[in-house]
Amino acid sequence: MRYLARREYSRAELRSRLLPYVQEGEDVEQALDDLAQRGWLSDARAAEQLVNQRRNRFGTQRIAHELRQKGIAENLIDAALPQLRESELDAARAVWQKKFDALPQDAQEKARQVRFLQSRGFALDVVFKLLRCSAIDDPV
Repeated sequence: MRYLARREYSRAELRSRLLPYVQEGEDVEQALDDLAQRGWLSDARAAEQLVNQRRNRFGTQRIAHELRQKGIAENLIDAALPQLRESELDAARAVWQKKFDALPQDAQEKARQVRFLQSRGFALDVVFKLLRCSAIDDPV
């Protein structure tokens, strides 16, 4: 209960946290089923919480990867991706402005900015679109 009081956990994530404490004769799956039946454990809520926390700092690829690491089902990930893709350019722009706020002056600087944004999980087409749009909006 202490784990669930702090934040939402996926079923797989909570199972891995509880396994070290299981004693002989105890059934973790039954306990997880009971928590899910009572509405205290939900993969959908865990996915939604992670998406809301990360959407302004990371791209779709990184968020989807984190969801998979936490054991969220693919159908829940697929449901979250369209809304993430809609706002990905805006999130990339906000991250880029906070870190750089200046267009690259040479190829080396452009490569550095592209690598940074890709490491944050933004798709390459979004990164190039961002740099092109910024170049049009703010000519050097």
